[in-house]
Amino acid sequence: MIQYKQIQLRKGKEESLRRFHPWVFSGAIQRMEEGIEEGDVVRVVTNSGDFIAVGHYQQGSIAVRVLSFRDVEIDAAFWHSRLLSALQMRQAIGLVPLAQPSAFDVQPSESTTYRLVHGEGDNLPGLIIDVYGQTAVMQAHSIGMHLCRKQIASSVVEVMKGYVEHVYYKSETTLPFMTADDMAGFLVGGSEDNVAVENGLKFRVDWLRGQKTGFFIDQRENRSLLEKYAQGKRVLNMFCYTGGFSVYAMRGGAELVHSVDSSEKAIALTRQNIALNFPDDPRHEAFCEDAFKFLDSSQLSTSSNQRSYDLIILDPPAFAKHRGALHNALKGYTRLNQKAFEKIAPGGILFTFSCSQVVTKDHFRNAVFTAAALARRKVRILHQLHQPQDHPVNIYHPEGEYLKGLVLYVE
Repeated sequence: MIQYKQIQLRKGKEESLRRFHPWVFSGAIQRMEEGIEEGDVVRVVTNSGDFIAVGHYQQGSIAVRVLSFRDVEIDAAFWHSRLLSALQMRQAIGLVPLAQPSAFDVQPSESTTYRLVHGEGDNLPGLIIDVYGQTAVMQAHSIGMHLCRKQIASSVVEVMKGYVEHVYYKSETTLPFMTADDMAGFLVGGSEDNVAVENGLKFRVDWLRGQKTGFFIDQRENRSLLEKYAQGKRVLNMFCYTGGFSVYAMRGGAELVHSVDSSEKAIALTRQNIALNFPDDPRHEAFCEDAFKFLDSSQLSTSSNQRSYDLIILDPPAFAKHRGALHNALKGYTRLNQKAFEKIAPGGILFTFSCSQVVTKDHFRNAVFTAAALARRKVRILHQLHQPQDHPVNIYHPEGEYLKGLVLYVE
């Protein structure tokens, strides 16, 4: 067995680890053995020298991301076991068929899009793996996972035999300080087929240049819910990215769908995805414009001679990526939602979200409630939304619950 170098904790600092929280903060460290480098697997011991965890070391506030609370070797067998556990959970909840196929034969009602590994939620902190058809897109959020990428990719194909044949690595945005040549490209196989299926709808996934792994899988269930409300509605999808909510609204029978994003690439992808599912459908129009400017535009006037939207989706990027930005983020959410409340038609429905991890459910709800009061609208909560089952939250790591959403009825 490999003898990993050790990190010793300050006295009493092991308590969170005894509760199976998967992070060791830098301030908890008493001493490190010489020669430990970023990305190394290390053994974490208490102040008295007792083993407590093994994980990846990295400089920064989170110094160790725990891989196991057992004194095990982090080898091919370890990756295989953890990936198999992740697959079995997806099979248990019906996202992946129990019988492994010899080839992926997509039926119109099927989905070939899901998250296979969700970091701490699957006991693999620092690792994200999304599956699009027969291609898995892998993203490292720690140097340790980056250094293990080839071994992990091999294990993915082994465990996912029949489901996945190609593994694409995409970490240039999550580890921007590393060598660019190592950050993107196929680790196993290679495919140009970037069309995946979600609930019978087709989406072109840009895993080369797109955000995250190329598609926001975490809104799958919320898109399905929106479809049920879309019949006959005039829909505005703000921060549309690849147009996921727009495509579902179209299938739900919306009268009109407007998609807005400040990115030309996002608007191009939205138009492609609309065309994949609803070619030459005049109900959809896309606008490349800043969200606040668009909401301020005269076409959204609520005057009696000009209708406003009946259904608005606000799904902005994270306004706060660290606690220091929380105050300004809450102001941003309040301002954005106030504008939507001011413009939405009476009897309208608002889907509003925050994907900022440091913004709690209470923070977000208070910001939205403040916005409703400032806009002087009567508002009722219809649904409280969250991330789907394939983005599980480790019960010992509540920080993993990052996506918050509300569906509101506005009188």
